[in-house]
Amino acid sequence: MKKTLTFIVLLLLCISVQAQNTASINGTVTDRNRQAIARASVYLLNTNYRTIADKEGKFSLKNITSGTYILHISAVGFAAKNQSIAINGSAQAVSINLSDASNQLDEVTVTAQKYEEDAQKVPFSISTLTAKQIKDYGLWDLKDLTAIVPNLNSAGPGDARTVSGIRGVVTTSYDPAVATYVDGVNQYGLDTYIPQLLDVDRIEVLRGPQGTLYGRNATGGVINIITKQPSNTVSGFAGLDFGNYGQQRYTLGIKAPLIKDRLFLGVAGVYSGFNGFYTNTFNNTHFDKQHFFLGNYYLKFLATSKLAFTLNVKNYNNRNNGAFTLAGSPADALANPYQVDQNATTKMIDNTFQTSLAINYTGSNFNFTSQSSYQVNNRYYTTPIDGDFSPIDAVSVINNYGGDWNKVRTGIQEFRFTSPASSTSKLKWTAGTYGFYHYAPNKQGTYFGADAAAVGSPISNFTSINTNTDRNFGLAAYGQVTYAFSAQFDVTAGLRYDYEHKKENIEGEFKPDGQDAVVTRSDTSSKANFRAFSPKLNIAYHPSTNNDLYATYSRGFRAGGITELGSDPSSPPLYTFKPEYSNNFELGSKNSFFDNKLRANVALFYTRITDAQVPTLVLPDAITITKNAGKLSSRGAELELNATPIKGLLIDENFGYTHARYTDLAVGNNGEVVNLKGNRQIYTPSVTNMFALQYGYALNDRLKTRLVARGEWRLLGNEYFDLANQIEQKAYSKFNARVGVETKCFSLFLWESNIGNKKAIDYAYDFGATHLGNPRTYGVSLSTSF
Repeated sequence: MKKTLTFIVLLLLCISVQAQNTASINGTVTDRNRQAIARASVYLLNTNYRTIADKEGKFSLKNITSGTYILHISAVGFAAKNQSIAINGSAQAVSINLSDASNQLDEVTVTAQKYEEDAQKVPFSISTLTAKQIKDYGLWDLKDLTAIVPNLNSAGPGDARTVSGIRGVVTTSYDPAVATYVDGVNQYGLDTYIPQLLDVDRIEVLRGPQGTLYGRNATGGVINIITKQPSNTVSGFAGLDFGNYGQQRYTLGIKAPLIKDRLFLGVAGVYSGFNGFYTNTFNNTHFDKQHFFLGNYYLKFLATSKLAFTLNVKNYNNRNNGAFTLAGSPADALANPYQVDQNATTKMIDNTFQTSLAINYTGSNFNFTSQSSYQVNNRYYTTPIDGDFSPIDAVSVINNYGGDWNKVRTGIQEFRFTSPASSTSKLKWTAGTYGFYHYAPNKQGTYFGADAAAVGSPISNFTSINTNTDRNFGLAAYGQVTYAFSAQFDVTAGLRYDYEHKKENIEGEFKPDGQDAVVTRSDTSSKANFRAFSPKLNIAYHPSTNNDLYATYSRGFRAGGITELGSDPSSPPLYTFKPEYSNNFELGSKNSFFDNKLRANVALFYTRITDAQVPTLVLPDAITITKNAGKLSSRGAELELNATPIKGLLIDENFGYTHARYTDLAVGNNGEVVNLKGNRQIYTPSVTNMFALQYGYALNDRLKTRLVARGEWRLLGNEYFDLANQIEQKAYSKFNARVGVETKCFSLFLWESNIGNKKAIDYAYDFGATHLGNPRTYGVSLSTSF
């Protein structure tokens, strides 16, 4: 604590010295007709300088150190814009003109490389969704990103989790293949992961390995979610959504200054509930009736214009009266859609709490960020859940052993230094350290009931209790530099070193009904250490301000681990499996035409994975045993095309093709080794495609009232769900639409998803249990903002 206080004092002393050589920016934001744009947001990238224009469109930013900066300006109904500005010790006056959003594309700012920059200048594949696009697409959950982002596929295994894969690199265990960050905080695993979207400013999806800057489990890519920040102006929003299947969703939020220019508060929440898509024919009831609440709370203190502290708290409470809506086989799922026949029904309690403290300092010599976070998840079933997915009393799973068990905790600390926003040097750099501690005490019982003989058990009416306690910590150091040899040519190089230590404790017990438990496997532990280097090299060429070419090599790794204890004696526990490594090569081009009315980005990629981590689901415990059993190659192409050819018309085309096959794969099956070389990767559609048309017709220019109609076509290619490639979903399409009226502060829309009521496999386990994608849904959405 004493060291932290000393560091803050030194920062304040640096600030006082630098304040002697500062100036201000005074400006006006107008439209193309020179009419003032009130409440426009003005932000100096990579600094703490942020303000809102007054009713005359005027704004002022004071005490800015000399240098060259990028201003980002945005306003409701207008295309966001980036503008360079030089500060040389005297006050600068700027005039900023914004174009109507119906006639020009946004200039999007992202933090993909740990500092803010124009998305079109990032020299690798990145997809962005602004707050307006998130609303246009009707995104409520990260699962909805499927096909919107080329070669991204997200699915739900039936328990409210979302598992994602990009370019054939897929999530097959609790360690994700695609890392997710929310407001700079790494969502460590699927337990502490929050899939719901609330008050989001933008979503960034980085495709391909991002190991250098993001480290472990970013083998497929990274999803960055940035929520909206409070400012000096009071603002808020509210929304109501109602649909079939009893769907209801309520959102509410407010942001306000508690002390002008110093202390800011932000509060937002969403409640959602619905009656469920599935019917349990065993007792003729709604099976997956559920509801959740997500809250997001900000407190930001601007100590000076250069030093800011942001406290963020999130709580996610989910209740599901029918987790794992799984039919016994793909044939059963498609023949009797949205029906299950299970005798053991329960309620899933899923509580997640996250808190983080960010310290941001922006100086003339460097910028500094400290990100501290703590995450905890408690997830259990109030009564045993069905483990055989049938009406017989064969297998059920118990994990309600009290608050000390099945409560995952993770602490993460990152320190990062970057070159200052005001720098005019040809060298741009980033360096940092990252550390985490993860504790997961899991206790789970598998109960074999009166019909246990039907699943091969020689005895019945007993519980096999497995305790698996995981302790894991890791440290990393990373650095990246970009040197601009000229205005047209620059090179980026980076390197990261990760060290990770894992310890697994296991214990097995046998408990007949009405008797005390007998220890079958005494408390035993195993340890393992893993190390990884993640280099990156990028060459970028800029033939013009609107055209960029790049070539990139990057390496990613998925952390190794230790297998858990299950009831299957043929799968021994405490087996160490190695990290999975990938090498990715990418060529791409990013282009803007016709005064940013057309944007076309293309990319070609090739990924080679070694020591591929191949999962085997052990039943009835639902424990995944992972082994390094193969090599995988994935290659493909991507196209992102966005255009507004005439006023009011928006066209989006996002296409991805992935050819992902195992070049070496040997797995065990009934005591034999089966060679599956040449088989396709699981959970990887060969094609993803999203084509959308949206047209807004102006009803009243003065009141900014528009009639908006939107249609979408989404296509997913052939997809396999087991390594043997026996469970397949053929290519299929879905159509979505919405129509309504919107003003600057109000909107009312009717919407419909999966209009043709297409029934398709969304997720299937290798033993055949199958979950379908959502059926046809429709409803109405009403929202307001101020």
